[in-house]
Amino acid sequence: MKIVYVGPLWSGGTCLMRMRALQSLGHDVIGINTEPQTPTSPISDISARIMRRLGRPLDRFGLNDQIVSTVLEQRPAIVWIDKGLSVRPETLSTIRRSEAMISIVGYSPDDMYGTHNQSAYFLRGLPLYDTFITTKSFNVDELRRLGARNVLFIGNGFDPDTHKPMHVTPEDRCTFGGAVGFIGAWEKERGSQMLSLAKAGVGVRVWGWQPPKGLFQVKHANLVVEGRPLWGSDYVKAICGFDINLGFLRKQNRDLETTRSIEIPACGAFMLAERTKEHLILFEEGKEAEFFGSTEELISKCKFYLVHEEIRKKIAAAGRIRCLKSGYSNRDRIDAILRQIK
Repeated sequence: MKIVYVGPLWSGGTCLMRMRALQSLGHDVIGINTEPQTPTSPISDISARIMRRLGRPLDRFGLNDQIVSTVLEQRPAIVWIDKGLSVRPETLSTIRRSEAMISIVGYSPDDMYGTHNQSAYFLRGLPLYDTFITTKSFNVDELRRLGARNVLFIGNGFDPDTHKPMHVTPEDRCTFGGAVGFIGAWEKERGSQMLSLAKAGVGVRVWGWQPPKGLFQVKHANLVVEGRPLWGSDYVKAICGFDINLGFLRKQNRDLETTRSIEIPACGAFMLAERTKEHLILFEEGKEAEFFGSTEELISKCKFYLVHEEIRKKIAAAGRIRCLKSGYSNRDRIDAILRQIK
């Protein structure tokens, strides 16, 4: 099929990985980048942030006109919009009037029932999507209440070209890895649990995580906060360079699983994540991944697996096999969704 794919197509992002998965399935995909790397002035950046908070993101790059002109020129079977906060409902209506047979598909890896992930354009446009895909099982009924006509749940996926076992040199481990690590954004509960680990004598290294100044005291000799994100091969080097990868869930998004939940095992690395019903469906506890339900259990399991390397490696290897056999790749996930849509 010919597909017009709209989303933030920056290198290392999961949106670009999903577009490549569609291409690997043999589809003719035309990408439209909602976040082009175009220099902007400080004033325009401030304006963009203000409008985003008001629920009306600025269309600084002519995105909506570009979508319409591309659809009219290409006449695709599907217009796929990845978290289209800036896509106006008028744009979706124009697409629908141009060709009744076009299927408009929306996708988001975030909790779109949460107001922090919404925009006024998204809410008004939601009833115009033929299908909306969510990675949050609890969002299915919630999005229907917001006006979505057809909502499908899809599990998180990994990119086989990116998320795979990588040889880590001693230099790589020194630069990116360590005993216990976490790669993700700041949340107070995460900070509290990692500080408890540090105080218990467990060395923890954190990437992509910078607590707001004055909000929470996280300083400890065993806790190294790098304060910057990792992407692409550096992200995988860190995962493969940690003995234990922590799988914290984002409470603001009510997560039961995240992309990390799949990416870590797919890299053949050991994951110790929060215990949820969806995590327990994805991986068998103690055999394909490990889970915790309290700070005490987190500390206990970290200490156990740090000194039991063979058991740790066996679980990590089984986790990767589970990802491959159970079809957790983006290609498998998206192929299943397209079959339902067709």
